[in-house]
Amino acid sequence: MPKSEATPSRPRLLLLDGHSLAYRAFYALKDANLMTTDGQHTEAVYGFTSMLANILRDEQPSHLVVCFDRSEPTFRHEAFEGYKANRSETPEDFRGQVQLIFELLDTLRIPRLWQAGFEADDLIATLATQAAGQGMEVLIVTGDRDALQLVNGDVTVLMTRRGISDMTRFTPDAVMEKYGLTPAQYPDFAALRGDPSDNLPSIPSVGEKTATKWISEYGSLDELVRRADEVKGKVGDKLREHLGQVIHNRMLTELRRDVEIGVEAGDLRMGQWDREEINKLLDSLQIRGELRERLFKTLGSSEPEVEEGFELEVTVLDPGQVAGWLGALAEGRAGLAFDGVYGSGTGRLNGVAIAAETSAAYVDPTRLTPEDEAALGAWLADESKPKAVHDAKGPLLALWELGFDLRGLTCDTALAAYLAMPGQRSFPLDDLVLRYLHRELRAESAPDGQGSLFDDADAGAAKDLALRARAVRDLAESLEDHLSKRGGTRLVTEVELPLVRVLAEVERAGIAADRQYFAALEAEFGAAVKQAVEAAHDAVGEQFNLGSPKQLQEILFVRLGLPKTKRIKTGYTTDADALAWLAAQTEHELPTILLRHRDQTKLRTTVEGLIKEISDDGRIHTTFNQIVAATGRLSSEKPNLQNIPIRTAEGRRIRKGFVVGEGYETLLTADYSQIELRIMAHLSEDASLIAAFESGHDFHQATAARVFDIPPEQVDGELRARIKAMNYGLAYGLSDFGLSGQLNIPVSEARALKDEYFEEFGGVRDYLEAIVAQARTDGYTETILGRRRYLPDLTSDNRQRREMAERMALNAPIQGSAADIIKVAMLNVQRAIAGMRSRMLLQVHDELVFEVAPGELDELTAMVREQMSAAYSLRVPLSVSVGVGSTWEDAGH
Repeated sequence: MPKSEATPSRPRLLLLDGHSLAYRAFYALKDANLMTTDGQHTEAVYGFTSMLANILRDEQPSHLVVCFDRSEPTFRHEAFEGYKANRSETPEDFRGQVQLIFELLDTLRIPRLWQAGFEADDLIATLATQAAGQGMEVLIVTGDRDALQLVNGDVTVLMTRRGISDMTRFTPDAVMEKYGLTPAQYPDFAALRGDPSDNLPSIPSVGEKTATKWISEYGSLDELVRRADEVKGKVGDKLREHLGQVIHNRMLTELRRDVEIGVEAGDLRMGQWDREEINKLLDSLQIRGELRERLFKTLGSSEPEVEEGFELEVTVLDPGQVAGWLGALAEGRAGLAFDGVYGSGTGRLNGVAIAAETSAAYVDPTRLTPEDEAALGAWLADESKPKAVHDAKGPLLALWELGFDLRGLTCDTALAAYLAMPGQRSFPLDDLVLRYLHRELRAESAPDGQGSLFDDADAGAAKDLALRARAVRDLAESLEDHLSKRGGTRLVTEVELPLVRVLAEVERAGIAADRQYFAALEAEFGAAVKQAVEAAHDAVGEQFNLGSPKQLQEILFVRLGLPKTKRIKTGYTTDADALAWLAAQTEHELPTILLRHRDQTKLRTTVEGLIKEISDDGRIHTTFNQIVAATGRLSSEKPNLQNIPIRTAEGRRIRKGFVVGEGYETLLTADYSQIELRIMAHLSEDASLIAAFESGHDFHQATAARVFDIPPEQVDGELRARIKAMNYGLAYGLSDFGLSGQLNIPVSEARALKDEYFEEFGGVRDYLEAIVAQARTDGYTETILGRRRYLPDLTSDNRQRREMAERMALNAPIQGSAADIIKVAMLNVQRAIAGMRSRMLLQVHDELVFEVAPGELDELTAMVREQMSAAYSLRVPLSVSVGVGSTWEDAGH
């Protein structure tokens, strides 16, 4: 934890109200819909972790503890049966997150307490009183105003206001300024005011102003009760009428300060934490990026396993020095680091750092002599000079912009870390250096400052970049050893590392976009949105905001009296599933109109985003992410071309805006047919499933025929749909309940259908059972190329997390193997077309898109079919479908 500003004679105790903060964090981030890839919501965990990091950073306590409520009734429930009886049911998305917060605190070695029969507030009050009596400074972090009664010269309350970062610091003066009362008077005021959140009734016609006036005038509630007959008017009558209730409220609002906790305040020091344990937990929760870095920065000063930084001397090379320095560079792998802006068409480099075993140098690529430029370019492009880079694709694109190339890449430390920790989604270099090298990203000695072109600030930037280059060099060896032990060497060297260059080439090519077509389409979707709004207003007879859940609830369930949907915190849900259900259950047109409005809004937003991403060359250059999806799938951003809707006719119209570019003849698309089912057949070795592929019939028709024991030609659309849902769903852990919902049949019928399916395809059942059992033993699943997916939750005590991990174990080998195969296909195809003008433009799931040069269509088609089909030898051969057209949609098949 950070170095405390508290002195040994004045230690600082931080007391956190765990449930209060967890709920506040959850609701602050609820709309963000944060969850792991296996479906575990993490809004409360993420927000709580963020608050914790901020509080530890800002307050620097020497002691701390987090107190929690328990589910059993407390002494207050025994005294008042209605205590907190109005609390709404725990939101489904919140369930399980407190247990995750427990795991986080345990991993951070932060004490946590709870006590049967008492609330967290009582434990906080007891510890605050005890600590203040021992001369400690006390800080309480909570969202419960009852804690204000604890404030004094030694105890300060940090009250959460809005969100997870806005807090008010309550000292005795601040309480007086806010409420016109002393902290000791606050529970008297609260008893008069009542508390809706605890279901404590208020006095009719008596608000906060009156309550404050009475306590200020009479000094205390006891004195007010003794002199109640002196209070004039109707409010006096109301007071006297409800005196018993007020006295009862006062008993309930008083915090207990004498709970037998069994721990002393002085014992509540944060324990010695272990970075690797924290990383593993954050990996499983997929907490990454800025929050992870902020948490470690907060905790960093007592990190026990950080032994040192890096001994580093940097030569800042003047023009004319580069060639000589590179010529004297020792043999062995060099680490590279780049300072610049990356992206096709926008890339530029401000600095390059090269670190060898005993030396490091910084180069300004914009200030090179012709001799230096030639020497640097030759060295960067030399395959025989091994190099390591962190996240190499961006620098490669920038180097191309300057006329340089980068070859000889033997390790990309971001890629290697991704394969070692596929559950994490960001891989900052400083975090990896701490994790694998037990060092901090800092220099032990300053640079020598050579080079007249650089002032002191420039020398500092040179040192920082050279430090990263040195860290990359050292980290590469450690990660390679780690991957070797985990069997990932072949995957990184033969697939992922070569793919970096292919993806850079694809991003640089981009795909041509018809700006005018997109503009017209955006206007059309915009008009459709407006029409839907007008239709909704006409259907109801008044204007309202279609994007307001609160107004929709009022219109649907109060004004129109439609059937109630699922109960949520704010009323009844109006999400898409609920609207579809209402459309099916009622004859009212509004739910259908609302669904159309949402669909058209989404389409318009998608097209607007595409227009913004059209570059000056008339093409869209998406960015492919190689180190995001734990399954190995590539993702796309800026814009996300893998997320364009294609299941509706209107969604497919968007693809018509992607066109063949000038100087090219046509677009060609090629994709794998039913690749995941073929992989299922291959991995399960189920003879019946393999025979269904070999029958020559439509696959879903053939499997339906086997399940229902009828000739294929007698399989109608309904039977085919049922088996298609089964074929795809089983690989994703589809439950009886899930299948029943998907096919709109009773759960018992869905269960019977699965039994019939497994009776015919027993090998599939055996495989699915075996893969989960093996993963539970090994702790991971593995694809056909050895890509591992680590699933620690397979042995979790949390049933929800365990079942989610089991579904992941079913899916990961199949979806991951499909990702492996399409990547191998991309490498093979790119090598095969190296001498052609035609080029690869996109990868979207199992599909590749090409731009075909004049006269090369037949050759390219044959080559793509051959290379994609040969990407991997399955028991059921890979099947490739090809289409040609002037637009992406026309080239579909």
